[in-house]
Amino acid sequence: MFDISSIASQFMVGLSRSMILFIVSAGLSFVLGVLRVPNIAHGSLYMIGAFSAFSISKWVGGGSTGFWIALVLAPLVTALVSLIAERALFCHLYDREHLMLLLFTFALMLILGDLVKMIWGAEYRSIMAPESLKGSINIFGASVPKYNLFLLLIGPIVAIGLWLFTNKTKIGKIARAAAVDRDMVDALGINVSWVFAIAFVIGCFLAGLGGALVAPTVSITLGMDHDIIIEAFLIVTIGGLGNMWGAMVGSLIFGVTQALGVLFWPQFAIVFPYLAVVAVLLWKPTGLLKSVW
Repeated sequence: MFDISSIASQFMVGLSRSMILFIVSAGLSFVLGVLRVPNIAHGSLYMIGAFSAFSISKWVGGGSTGFWIALVLAPLVTALVSLIAERALFCHLYDREHLMLLLFTFALMLILGDLVKMIWGAEYRSIMAPESLKGSINIFGASVPKYNLFLLLIGPIVAIGLWLFTNKTKIGKIARAAAVDRDMVDALGINVSWVFAIAFVIGCFLAGLGGALVAPTVSITLGMDHDIIIEAFLIVTIGGLGNMWGAMVGSLIFGVTQALGVLFWPQFAIVFPYLAVVAVLLWKPTGLLKSVW
């Protein structure tokens, strides 16, 4: 038998996990929606964000100050890596078919994975959450870690910020127009190449932010990119390809079913989110919300 407090506590854990999944998936969905690039290397950039957060925190001296500085700088490091990759490689491939882009990003994932191993090694790393986010808060009888509540705050902020960027800023509107008709936007004298570069960097910045945010909750290690990219692609698929709010809904489904699965049937907890994905796709193969593809 399970009491209400344990179910509520696990539900909150699932919601906080969903926010990490959303931030990473929103970046992948944004790149898919604007550039039409299925970026398998997105998970590697998430891993770079986590390792960068560890190094920056250690360089500053750890503690609360190190965490907050790492949270700001690690996504920027990831964005810089993505900008170099985009200007050197991606910008020459946007007109190619999706299969070639898929193979290219897979190769890039392997290269970035080896670079991470060369720079940081194969040892497990970890960083500590700041003192202000340690401990738990009792909410309706459920003990909820403060860091989980922090993640529940960051997720909606990212969602609103990304929506405002794509719908209320000039560059966001141009990016949406370029996603629909690149040639027309180019004919108006707008440098579409740099519009795509900005869109790609923003998507990868979110991957790095997700990596920095997850760093205090998991072991930072090689291979952490593989799990997240599988989950992120499943989330954007069930949510609707390129649909940011679809990524939010898909993340909530994935994170909550996984957390409740740990509570009710821990031996098969990993199966529950995938069963949810299968159920959604059987019911609505195009995704829960409108796909931009």
